[in-house]
Amino acid sequence: MRQSPLRRALVPVVTATLLLAPSPALAASPPPFRDPALPLATRIDDLLSRLTADEKISLLHQYQPAIPRLGIGVFKTGTEALHGVAWSTDYDNNGAVVKADGTVFPQAIGLASTWDPALVKQVGTAVGQEARGFNARNPTLWGLNLWAPVVNLLRDPRWGRNEEGYSEDPLLTGELATAYGHGIQGDDPRYLQAAPTLKHYLAYNNEVSRDTSNSSVPPKILHDYDEQAFKIPLEAGAANAVMPSYNLVNGRPNTVSPDLGGLLRKWAPQDIAVVSDAGAPSNLVNSEKYYATKAEADAAAIKAGLDSFTDNDTNGSITVTAVKEALAKGLLTMADVETADRHLLSLRFRLGEFDPPGRNPYAKITPAVIGSPEHRALARETADEQMVLLRNNGNALPLDAAKTKKVAVVGPLSDTLYEDWYSGAMQYRVTPAQGIAERLGSAGTVASSEGVDRIALKDLATGRYLTAPATPGKVTAGGTVAGTAESFDVFDWGAGKNTLRAAANGRYLSYSGGALVNDAEQPTGWFVQQQLKLDAQPDGSYVLEYAGNEVTEPWFGPNRYAVVGADGVLTISSPDAAHATKFGREVLGSGVSAAVDAARGADTAVVVVGSMPFINGREANDRTSTELAPAQRALIEAVRKANPHTVVVVENSYPTTGWDTLDVPGIVWTSHAGQETGHAVADVLFGDVNPSGRLTQTWYASDAGLPSILDYDIAKTGLTYQYYRGKPLYPFGYGLSYTTFRHGAVRASRTGATVEVSVDVTNTGDRAGTDVVQLYSKNSGVQRLRDFTRVTLAPHETRTVRFSVPVKELASWDVSRDRSVVAAGVYEFSVGHNAADLSAPQPVFVPGERALPRDLNRPTAAQNFDDYAGTTLTDTSKTSGTSVAAVAGSWVAYENAALAGPARFTASVSTVEGARITVRLGSPTGRILGTAAVPPTGDRYAYTRVTAPLATTTGRQDVYLTFDGPLNLATFSLR
Repeated sequence: MRQSPLRRALVPVVTATLLLAPSPALAASPPPFRDPALPLATRIDDLLSRLTADEKISLLHQYQPAIPRLGIGVFKTGTEALHGVAWSTDYDNNGAVVKADGTVFPQAIGLASTWDPALVKQVGTAVGQEARGFNARNPTLWGLNLWAPVVNLLRDPRWGRNEEGYSEDPLLTGELATAYGHGIQGDDPRYLQAAPTLKHYLAYNNEVSRDTSNSSVPPKILHDYDEQAFKIPLEAGAANAVMPSYNLVNGRPNTVSPDLGGLLRKWAPQDIAVVSDAGAPSNLVNSEKYYATKAEADAAAIKAGLDSFTDNDTNGSITVTAVKEALAKGLLTMADVETADRHLLSLRFRLGEFDPPGRNPYAKITPAVIGSPEHRALARETADEQMVLLRNNGNALPLDAAKTKKVAVVGPLSDTLYEDWYSGAMQYRVTPAQGIAERLGSAGTVASSEGVDRIALKDLATGRYLTAPATPGKVTAGGTVAGTAESFDVFDWGAGKNTLRAAANGRYLSYSGGALVNDAEQPTGWFVQQQLKLDAQPDGSYVLEYAGNEVTEPWFGPNRYAVVGADGVLTISSPDAAHATKFGREVLGSGVSAAVDAARGADTAVVVVGSMPFINGREANDRTSTELAPAQRALIEAVRKANPHTVVVVENSYPTTGWDTLDVPGIVWTSHAGQETGHAVADVLFGDVNPSGRLTQTWYASDAGLPSILDYDIAKTGLTYQYYRGKPLYPFGYGLSYTTFRHGAVRASRTGATVEVSVDVTNTGDRAGTDVVQLYSKNSGVQRLRDFTRVTLAPHETRTVRFSVPVKELASWDVSRDRSVVAAGVYEFSVGHNAADLSAPQPVFVPGERALPRDLNRPTAAQNFDDYAGTTLTDTSKTSGTSVAAVAGSWVAYENAALAGPARFTASVSTVEGARITVRLGSPTGRILGTAAVPPTGDRYAYTRVTAPLATTTGRQDVYLTFDGPLNLATFSLR
């Protein structure tokens, strides 16, 4: 066992002392790794020197076992904490999910809609405190390495995990992640309150085939867009770990990306750990088939920079066995293992685990902090601030409390709050109906209806009704009349997905190993087994189809449809509708009629619609549409017809289409904002809080123009405000107020290495309010958010808002130089209310690097093209490098190349089948300079050097390489 220099130096001194004067007190002196006066690196070295090889290897798994002989306890990476401490896998119960009963704040997309880093930091602080509280309650269950925040950019509104992220913009995302991370960490200069982990590196924004899909991202988008969301919080020291995502980027699984041990640690000012996503190391062998054996895969991951293996649930023996095999075969060295251990131990030391009691101020936090009154108040404040006023025609809002005494609160989300996959268990729930009733007090009344149909389902073959027991149990066809036990409320979430709630006990029908039982408090779980479809048949009957998420799994089996058995029990036991039980659908109570009755005669009708977080897209399931569910749209239209003063509250987690054709005067958006949602709805509707939330994504007019969710080149697809050229339904940064703000003339100039921008902001209304002032720049046609600030103004108050933008932050990736460059030229700066409502641009000349013609005389990385068609990007080798993956008919272009009569084309290329590369000028069909034949190399990773003579040409030219077959091109030159 290798000893550290410190330990070697200490051994003779300690021995001599013991020989001279044996002392029990001296014998009991703590080892150096427990001495907080020593440097961190020294302490880690000492601890490592005391560990056996087996102990060192054991630390690589998510569940690090105890080492009793050194007094070291268990340690686990990973407690979910996106908007409050959420859940943890139970160390004592073989991986069972245990939900935290702490404070549930608004979803991450809601936190971001505040555009308020200071408030988000407060939320992070509260989450870190509660993590300490849960850790004090059960340290083996609730670890202090928190898996939050998610900083993946929200480039596509159909992503199932949209609610977990912050924004489509890297600056806004980075600033909010920095705030949340710093809050979690706490402000102590030495100790961490808890250790935040950035998820999920990199270019991960789809759930379909997420473990095998390749995000092909050109260098400019990769460096200027996707990486920035991670770089900003890492450089700010706001994260202590990073989790790679499941997907591949440019052909290589992120679990073995060289960035793990390279860029990420280069950005971070302090040591960070890299922890895998659940099961990702095994994916390298199984679904991805990137490596043949687990020993090879785990060795490659460790060498790439992965430190902690979240694999095989609580069973660390599989990882240990693979690492030992890798060591035996020379795929790894013990030094590689120790490097990973150092990163993980650094985390544990900074959490104060090895320090004497009383040294770490956060160790004093007790479970009493969980759900404290201060945190409840913060949850309400945050829920208030994240609400976005989307429409306010004719000043429909705020409601006049003096004149509004009777309010109809209707809709499927009017009197319920839903938890999402990464939510904790709410200690209490204030629904919109409850919040409005509380606001009205005894002077007003609330008429409430969920606006859903109550139905009975009659087995047409027997005439008996489906019946649900009062206590959770199997649904049977036994009722002869449609009473309470035979009644079910049908919630329509769009795309044909329904949930059925039994009137007998208020529980949702759920699939349970064949039978349907009424046992679920809300749709939930990994497979969401409460999803059902009522499929209309040509003869007017209905069949009940099970639509849980696992029906897409190959192991699920063929049966999807419900059958009433001879014993009367309803089971999912038919593969098709033809052999399913046919039901008559009897409407016992019309949801629309009930909502209209409530709305008619009310002073105001509030329709609360939106999404069910477990059904309308979530982890493992992307959305197929962003449209509002048709049943909800019909409900809004009917209520609006019955009551002209109808306002809509949209409670969901992603941009929703269809609002442009709905004739309602007022629309307010909120995320699923946690336990205080109802209070926040009432606060904003009645004007106790002037809304100041702003959208963090572009809301597109429809799904029609959206590209494939697997296409990550936002410049090509025209996604996000940076590249979208159409008219959005609501632009990035949009949000109204109950007052109005005027921005004066923008003043912009450069002072040394900084661009200074100022603008006078005036509250032109009669109500105090907060404006979110946004600064954008434009250069080479690309618009970017450069800064933002919230400014609160009294009526008619004017204040000067100043921004300072370091010139270095104007840098963008230059593919011709293969690095980030501040290009010399004119940058236009605008201040606005959102990305589409901006002041006149103010030009500022910024000195920098001048544009130069491409030099193709030297070897050029093929991935550094200016344009392309039909190609993707792939891995040059399994450890490093990116190549262009071409197919027949595809091409790449390199613009403004300075040619001086090149004589020969040379390329490094691989191909299994053989192909040709043709060098052209001006276009993919332009003048041919030469053609190189590429013989089969036998393996995609086996590269060969090919050459071809070229016709003479000179001057500035756009060079195109066209391909007539599949090949991978790493580098080329023309000389």
